[in-house]
Amino acid sequence: MELNKLAPKSRKYRTRRGQGNASGKGTFSGRGCKGQNARSGGGVRKGFEGGQTPLIQRIPKKGGFRNPNRIETQVIHLSHLEEHFKAGEKVHFDTLVEKGLVHKSNPKVKILGDGELSKKLEISGLLVSQTAQKAIEKAGGNVS
Repeated sequence: MELNKLAPKSRKYRTRRGQGNASGKGTFSGRGCKGQNARSGGGVRKGFEGGQTPLIQRIPKKGGFRNPNRIETQVIHLSHLEEHFKAGEKVHFDTLVEKGLVHKSNPKVKILGDGELSKKLEISGLLVSQTAQKAIEKAGGNVS
């Protein structure tokens, strides 16, 4: 197939409006006669209903309020500490990143009391839940 051998009307060109009356799309160029939508840059924004409260504002919000400034915390369970750390080791953000338990992009980490801990660990610079703190201190470790 070659461009010079295409059948007539096989290529459809876009309509060029406003190219004079002879084109069939001249004078008002398909915009009607006067009014807001006939003007350059005219028209209303998406969802505008002529001053009536728009539908998107009338329907109830789904899923409640979502705070755009919320800072997510990464969660570590006691069972993870039991698996990846030896007795007497120090647990802080850098050691958790090294062992691949948390991502370095978010430094907020919280230890939760899910699982058992039998090793003495020193935890520093991390958020710790009350149940996790009790379990760590029961195993002989400390939280600072």
